[in-house]
Amino acid sequence: MVEPNTAGDPMNMRKWLNCRLRDIQAKLVERGHGVSLPVISRLLKAHDYRLRSNHKDAEGTDHPDRERQFTYIHEQRAWHEQTGQPTLSVDTKKKELVGNFKNAGQVWCVQSEVVNSHDFPQDAEGRAVPFGIYDLQHNQASVYVGQSADTPTFAVDNLAAWCRTDLQARFPQATHLMIEADGGGSNSSRSRVFKQQLQEKIADALNLIVTVCHYPPGASKWNPIEHRVFSEISKTWTGCPLRSFALVVDYIADTTTQTGLTVQAHLVTQLYQTGVKVSEAIMNTLNIQYHQICPQWNYTIRPRSLPFPV
Repeated sequence: MVEPNTAGDPMNMRKWLNCRLRDIQAKLVERGHGVSLPVISRLLKAHDYRLRSNHKDAEGTDHPDRERQFTYIHEQRAWHEQTGQPTLSVDTKKKELVGNFKNAGQVWCVQSEVVNSHDFPQDAEGRAVPFGIYDLQHNQASVYVGQSADTPTFAVDNLAAWCRTDLQARFPQATHLMIEADGGGSNSSRSRVFKQQLQEKIADALNLIVTVCHYPPGASKWNPIEHRVFSEISKTWTGCPLRSFALVVDYIADTTTQTGLTVQAHLVTQLYQTGVKVSEAIMNTLNIQYHQICPQWNYTIRPRSLPFPV
């Protein structure tokens, strides 16, 4: 009876149904068998059926240069670390509604928090946009909490702010900077604005040679900031309503781990406009060199005061 609705994994012989117990019960009644739902459940378990949820494991079609890019990122990271140059992992964490809304998870308390029954955006104080910068050498992160759009200009402004403070303190002799980023979002590998802003606000303004390596499509979870910083921030505020931007900043700053991670949090009040375009003429003025290996994901931007490499 359940065979037409049976699915499973041929590698481990696990099976599951795409129908409900009441559907099976109705079919049994049609055949003259009055069986309760608990009995049906026990019979299914005896035949190795289980309640299962979707398992997020498939990463889509592998890009042919996927492994090559991972190897190249590790090579670039090793060179920068060996020469004493900063290596950063950057990304934007999931945006959060700020207000009296439910936050998933549980927390030890005497009485549960009372929150709104609906998460309507119009009831929110705003939407927090946490852009993170993770210093791999020092196991230290800085998170800039924006209040408007997640744009390339927002991302580069935060990187420039980090360079003017943390970089000067930890790498006073730095001449190069490596950035590991996802392939999409505000730091997209295709974004002209991201490249143009890096040229003006970091390479030219701070006289740094900036190398950017993007992770292949579907591989963002391997970006170090994802599992070393963002996951820990989520643990810090799990089950705690984010009622104000000040509270968001406090939770982020309280994040730490037994391995020594520390996080600084900054509130960004500047508003950013979406839809900014960069013309081909402006792109031609950038001192940018695309690498021979996976040029769609790897490039170096030098100060315009330096000659373009031959």
